[in-house]
Amino acid sequence: MTEPATPTPTPPLAQTRPHSFTAHGVTIEDPYAWLKDPAYPEVTDKDVLAYVEAENAYFEEVMAPRQPLIDRLYEEMKGRIKEDESSVPQKDGDWLYWTGFETGGQYRKWWRKPVAGGPDELLLDEPALAEGKEYFRLGAFSISNNGRYLAYAIDDNGSERFEVRIKDLTTGEHLPEVIPGMLSEIVWVADDSGFLYGVANAQWRTDNARFHRLGTDVTEDVELFHEDDEGYRVAVAETSARNWIVIATGDHVTSEVRLLPADNVFAEPILVAPRKEGREYDVDEHDGTLFIHTNDVDPQFRLCTASIDNPGDWHELIAPSPHFYMTGVECYKDFFVVEGREDGLDRIAIHRYDTPTVPQRIEFPEASYTAGLGDNPEYDVSVLRLGYESMVTPGTVYDYDVATGGLTQLKVQEIPSGYDAAKYRTERLKISARDGTMVPVSIVYPKDFPRDGSGKLFLYAYGAYGYAIPPGFSTGRMSLLDRGFAYAIAHIRGGDDLGQQWYLDGKLEKRTNTFHDFVDVAKGLIDGGWTAKGQIAIAGRSAGGELMGAVVNSDPELWGAVIADVPFVDVLNTMMDAELPLTPGEWPEWGNPIEDKAAFELIRSYSPYDNVRAQAYPPMFISGGLNDPRVTYWEPAKWAARLRATKTDDNLLLLKTNMGAGHGGKSGRFESLREGAEEHAFVLWQMGVES
Repeated sequence: MTEPATPTPTPPLAQTRPHSFTAHGVTIEDPYAWLKDPAYPEVTDKDVLAYVEAENAYFEEVMAPRQPLIDRLYEEMKGRIKEDESSVPQKDGDWLYWTGFETGGQYRKWWRKPVAGGPDELLLDEPALAEGKEYFRLGAFSISNNGRYLAYAIDDNGSERFEVRIKDLTTGEHLPEVIPGMLSEIVWVADDSGFLYGVANAQWRTDNARFHRLGTDVTEDVELFHEDDEGYRVAVAETSARNWIVIATGDHVTSEVRLLPADNVFAEPILVAPRKEGREYDVDEHDGTLFIHTNDVDPQFRLCTASIDNPGDWHELIAPSPHFYMTGVECYKDFFVVEGREDGLDRIAIHRYDTPTVPQRIEFPEASYTAGLGDNPEYDVSVLRLGYESMVTPGTVYDYDVATGGLTQLKVQEIPSGYDAAKYRTERLKISARDGTMVPVSIVYPKDFPRDGSGKLFLYAYGAYGYAIPPGFSTGRMSLLDRGFAYAIAHIRGGDDLGQQWYLDGKLEKRTNTFHDFVDVAKGLIDGGWTAKGQIAIAGRSAGGELMGAVVNSDPELWGAVIADVPFVDVLNTMMDAELPLTPGEWPEWGNPIEDKAAFELIRSYSPYDNVRAQAYPPMFISGGLNDPRVTYWEPAKWAARLRATKTDDNLLLLKTNMGAGHGGKSGRFESLREGAEEHAFVLWQMGVES
């Protein structure tokens, strides 16, 4: 007798409840609005929890038969990770600092030892702090100038509201004071009597910089700066020489910087230059001269200097270049370093103070790679720590001798299960978008990958906030490559891969360029013989998840499988809700649909949730986090609910919500690997590759 067929699990179907709002003369129906718990950030509504848990149960039931594949992928990914991995020690003052994992450890330990010699000293034991917790993340980690105290911040639920604790490293004991709700870095004052930090307000916005004095109650902490504009966020930092503390405030397009002497934080702050809409700048300092990195005259940025005594009088030191996008400047005692991208590829250059316009470039061998300054805490150095990798070259740590120009390789990412770079090839392509713009694409593939259209391809992109996706190395990606896939990164507009103008050309009224670029890259890869319609798996996270939502609405037939992680898909509703923590600060990125009818109409035209329609959709795997403060859990939940009720196909649609995590998914290096294995298994299953 034949075995009876296993019944197909029945997906949950969310209720619809009448809800609408009217803006600019248009009424928007939103029958799944009830999935937003009115008590958020607490989520206690029984109906909401029942739906989310029903989706999770359906996910588990559907994926259960794929568990052997998930386990196989997980073991592959885990086998490529050196379990007792440790970082290269770096000197800071009298100490060498490093981090390391123990075999089987999910979290790292933080260590140091005296430069002059002596035993290793355990500074912080993340595994002990994380024990028994479903989620754990270390935030700020800052050691006092004299090396005695460690101030650090932890988040144990994914909400990104960190708790600051202070440890006396001479005794191993913690000070009694604990600071809740922190959302910033930690910067010590010169005499180590205390530190600056910022707390999140009720709307999860850091609108302040505060000083905590060691040994005093947190209620006595002094607010040194307060930001009144609800769209701005405050950050604290320090200059490279640590003699000035930086208080920076801004949104996505405008910034303003104040400086406090590190030895007198109660002095009147020095305002470098008042905020000017659309002008961004950041500041470092060397011997009384400010080095100001700014886009005030060109989106490619330039470098100016000013005296600390007259900080608003800027003089151009390095002019903007149409081919070089200057991303940052860092001062050291005898030189300064300019980082940027030249035609999309990372560049690092050393500049002497006496000949500042004559760069000493650091050269790298590959045609496509990512490189940058590593951890360089000391001001007076002659050797710089660098990081380098490509899509075929594992992460490599170098020391660069500034005097000789010599590169010393300190460490190459070890892959215990083995890795042979000769099995793979990488290229940098350019594909024309529909408006004629040439979009860069980084691609890696097995050396015998067919170019006759029969190949399967995984395509990834982000495309927002001026965030570039570097063509770096990934051990997880190898599970796809070794099953015959090519893997491509589309460097679409909305990121700043080719400069800030590239970012500007994918935001606000030009937002749809991002979606068009992605679709046109896919079509160009098809035309180039890399793949075929329906043989492309795609993925995006957060704002990249919005991209996924837009392209499955516009061109569903292109995609063979879709991964949308914590996707920002309920764009119109979120941007219409000024009470949500992030919304006011997001208007410079997306537009303000409350005040601006044109912004309302544009967002409404592409918002993935609002544009779901009765058509066939590809197989989709959607994820969310119940505690996610960035893309709230109801965005993916509402989207999945509307898709289920509207789509005309029988393709699989899964929604998985992490009930104890936030925007980054599960914490711990192995738990996050298991999530990656689930997503890869979904892709392979839906693309017909289950070996």
